[in-house]
Amino acid sequence: MSIEDIKKTAEQKMARSLEVFRNELQKIRTGRPHPGILDQVQVEYYGSMVPVGQVANVTLLDARTLSVQPWEKGMGPKIEKAIRESDLGLNPSAQGDLLRVPMPPLTEERRRDLTKVARNASEDARIAVRGVRRDANEHAKRLLKDKQISEDEERRSLDELQRLTDRTIAEIDRLTAAKEAEIMAV
Repeated sequence: MSIEDIKKTAEQKMARSLEVFRNELQKIRTGRPHPGILDQVQVEYYGSMVPVGQVANVTLLDARTLSVQPWEKGMGPKIEKAIRESDLGLNPSAQGDLLRVPMPPLTEERRRDLTKVARNASEDARIAVRGVRRDANEHAKRLLKDKQISEDEERRSLDELQRLTDRTIAEIDRLTAAKEAEIMAV
C-alpha cells in the first residue's frame, strides 16, 4: 500500500463518516415535520421489521401534519402502533386507511434535549474521523519502519492527513451548528 492509497482510503472513510453523521442529523426532529422523520420507525411486516417508508407512503399534509398511507389494508393499525411506541413522541390518528400524524410544537426543554442529541452525534462523528486518521497514520509509520518511504514523505503524509481531518471536523462542526440553530428556531 502506498502513501496515495492510504490518503485515498482515509478520505473515503472520512467522507462516509460525514455522510452517516448527516443521516443522523436528519433523524433529529426540528420544529417542522419532514417525511424522513419516520424512517427510523420500524413496523412488523410478514414477520420481519421494516421501516415505515417500505410499507406506506409518507407525505406532508400541511405545515404541522404528516400523512401515512399504507399500501395494504391491514397495515394501518400496525403502523399506528409502531409510530405511537417510537421515541418520537408522536400520536397518530386513523381516518379510514389514512393515518394523520400531527407534529406537536417543541417545548424549550425538548429543544435543549435535541441539541444535546445533535452534539452527541457530532462527537461520535469526530471520534470516527479521528479513528480513521489514527489508522492512516499507523499505516504511514509502518511504511517508514519497513523503509518503503522516507521520513520526509512520512512527515508530509501525516501533515496532509491532519489537514484532511481538520477539514472534515470543521464540516461536522458547521453541520452541528446549523442543526442546533434549526432546532432552537421557534
